[in-house]
Amino acid sequence: MVATDVWKEFGYNSVVYLAALTGIDLGLYEAASIDGANRFKQILHITLPSLLPTIVLMTALNLGNILNAGFDQIFNLYNPIVYETGDIIDTYVYRIGMVERQYSIGTAVGLLKSVISFVLIMGANKAAKKLTGSGIF
Repeated sequence: MVATDVWKEFGYNSVVYLAALTGIDLGLYEAASIDGANRFKQILHITLPSLLPTIVLMTALNLGNILNAGFDQIFNLYNPIVYETGDIIDTYVYRIGMVERQYSIGTAVGLLKSVISFVLIMGANKAAKKLTGSGIF
């Protein structure tokens, strides 16, 4: 499941980082090479600081998304035989809320998952502000 999730998210993350890379002014690299900076120094002093806001944003968003384990993939392979080993929060909410019709418990578990994700995003934002000086907001 981890490999398929990495494969699924790779395209989106590639587009975001490529867009951030194209936003870097090429004049900075030209000035650095005139000043005698090699390729490693250019990456260290131009590319990484320019990508830092994007890295912080993507890290915080991916950390908040860590509780989403790919409901669609797991639900397609889900049956009563694997309830004990294949149950994640999303399938549990679906099973309790829709199949067993205990709407209040399903809603409470889904809300708890959202609160935990919010706390993770806020913690990542606070850590990013402390380490890099920039955060999501």
